[in-house]
Amino acid sequence: MPNPEVIERIRSEYMEMPGLSLTAHQVQRLCGIDRELCHDALGMLVADAFLQLRANGAYIRLTEGRSPLPRPAKAALAANYPLLLPARAESCREHRQAS
Repeated sequence: MPNPEVIERIRSEYMEMPGLSLTAHQVQRLCGIDRELCHDALGMLVADAFLQLRANGAYIRLTEGRSPLPRPAKAALAANYPLLLPARAESCREHRQAS
């Protein structure tokens, strides 16, 4: 069974770097732990649904299931604000007539 400090170290690396995707070997080198201890700790984090093992052999962090896609920002619509284009068009006409 892995030391709780090792599990916490791996967990903190994934918490500090959203989107982190590492193989077991990379986690082993990053945390300076031996192979067996690393595999046991990663297995526990997968069992706790904190990490997921991808088909390519990389471990990624789970966040309440699948990570949602970023949502686009919404622009203010004309229903909320009066249109300024007709006023600008009128200003341009006045400017042309004065020239």
